[in-house]
Amino acid sequence: MRLRAPLPAWGSVLAGVGGAVLLTLSFQPFDWWPLVLPGVALALVALRGRRMSAAFGIGTLTGAVFFGIHIQWITVYLGPLPLIGLTGIMALWWGLGGMLLALAWRLGERLRSAWARLVALPALLAGVWMLRESLSSTVPWGGFSWGRLAYSQASSPIGDAVSWVGAPGLTFLLAFVAAFGACLTLARGMLVRRRVTAAAAVAVALVAIPAFPVQEVGEVRVGAVQGDSEAGLLAPYAAGDIIRQHADATELLAGEDMDLLVWPENAGETDPQDSPASVGILDAVQEEVDAPIVLGAVTYEGEDSYNSLLLWDEGVQADYHKRHPVPFAEYLPERDFFGPILDAFGFLELIPRDYSLDPTSANAFDVDGVSYGLAICFDIIDDGLVREMVVEHGAQIILAPTNNADFGEGSWENVQQLAIAQLRAQEAGRALVNVSTVGTSAMVLPDGTMVDRLPQYEPGAMIETLPLSDTVTPAMAAGAAIERAIAIAALGALLGLALVGRRRA
Repeated sequence: MRLRAPLPAWGSVLAGVGGAVLLTLSFQPFDWWPLVLPGVALALVALRGRRMSAAFGIGTLTGAVFFGIHIQWITVYLGPLPLIGLTGIMALWWGLGGMLLALAWRLGERLRSAWARLVALPALLAGVWMLRESLSSTVPWGGFSWGRLAYSQASSPIGDAVSWVGAPGLTFLLAFVAAFGACLTLARGMLVRRRVTAAAAVAVALVAIPAFPVQEVGEVRVGAVQGDSEAGLLAPYAAGDIIRQHADATELLAGEDMDLLVWPENAGETDPQDSPASVGILDAVQEEVDAPIVLGAVTYEGEDSYNSLLLWDEGVQADYHKRHPVPFAEYLPERDFFGPILDAFGFLELIPRDYSLDPTSANAFDVDGVSYGLAICFDIIDDGLVREMVVEHGAQIILAPTNNADFGEGSWENVQQLAIAQLRAQEAGRALVNVSTVGTSAMVLPDGTMVDRLPQYEPGAMIETLPLSDTVTPAMAAGAAIERAIAIAALGALLGLALVGRRRA
C-alpha cells in the first residue's frame, strides 16, 4: 500500500488551521464530539512530508489557533496578555510535537508491508500525539491539560472507554482512529468501498467499548448549593457576603433530609472558624439541614496560606489543602524572575501571595463511614490526584467544589471544566458532585449521566440520592502504567525505525 503525495506547503497550513477549528468545535460549549476525529486527522496530514522547521511552524500554528479559541475565556477580566502567554506555551508544545509527528510519518512510511503502514503507522502517530499531550499536561509547573482529546468525549458513547484505559489511553484511541482514517484516505489502490468498510469497522469498535461494570455498595443523599457569588479575584464584596449568599440559597433545601451539604470553593471566604459571624451562620445552616457541611475557604497556618476544603460539623473537624494550585493565578512560580515582568504590565497585584503546598494533605473526608474524594477546582485535571483519592483513600464518591467567578457569565470555561469532571466520574466509576459559586453546577452518576444541573449565574440548590461504589476500574488500577507504556513504545518505535533506516542506507 502506497500513500499519495504530501500536501503542498499552503495545503498543510490550511489543513492545520482547519484541524484546529474542528478540534475546537468538538469540545464544550459546542460538544460536536465526532469532529475530534477529522480534526486530528487534518492536523496529522498537515505535518506529513514536512521538514523539521516547517513541522514546528505548522504544529505551532495549529496549537495557537486551537488554544486561542478554546481558552478565550481567560480574557474576560484579565485581558489578552494571559491568553497570549498560555496559548504561546501550549503552541510551543504543539510545535515540538509537530516535529516528532513529522518524523513519525517519515519513518513509518518506510515500513514495507501494507498492513504495517495501515496499522503500525497510525499507532505510532497516536502514541506520539499522546506523548506530546502528556508532557504538556505536566511540564512546566504541573502543566496545563486543558484541551486533551479525551475531554471532548464526556457526553459521547466513546467516553465509556475511559474507565478501561484512563484519559491518556482514550486520547491514544481517538488519535489512532483519526490516523487510521487519514492513512485510509491517503492510500492508493484501495477501493472506496474497502476504505469505508475499514473506517466504519474501527469507529464502531471504538464506540462499542462498554463502560467497566461498577458495583454499588450503598447510597448517600447529598445537597449542593450555588450561591451566585461574585467571588473572583477582582470582585468587590464585603466580608460575609459570600457566606450569606450561600446560606440564603441553602434555604431552597429547607425540609430536605440529607447526609451531607456541599458548598463551593471559597464559599467560606477566609478562616470562617475564626469569625464569630461566620461561625453563627454555618452553625445555623447545619442545624437547618441537620447534616455536616463541606465548604471551601482560604485558611492560614502561621505564615502559610492554603486554598482549603473544610468539613464543618459544629466546627472544623477536618481540612484538605488544594494539591494542584494554578500557576500564575494561585501562586507565581519563579517570583524573582516573573514578578518584575508582571509588575510592568500591572498584573502582579493579582497574585499578591503564593498559596502554600501541603503534599501530605489527604484528598478525602470520612463522614459517617463514607469516604468522599476531594478535588478543588483544577485538582480535577490531575490524573494522579484522582487515582490517589480512589485507590489510596478508598473514595466512594467524588466532591468537586470550584469557583468559576473569574471567567464571566456564559463562560466556556465553566462547561469545559464540568465536562472534565463528567469524564472523571466515568474514569473512576464514581458519582460526582460539581458545585460552583456561579455555575455550572451538576451532579453526575458513575456512567457520566447528569441527573441535575443548575444554570450559570443564578442562585440554586440541588439534592440527589447518589450511589456509592468501592469498584476500582482498570483505569484506576493501572494508574500511569498505560500512559507510560504507550509513551515508551512510541519513543522506542521511533528510535528503532531510525536505526533500521540508517542501516539500510
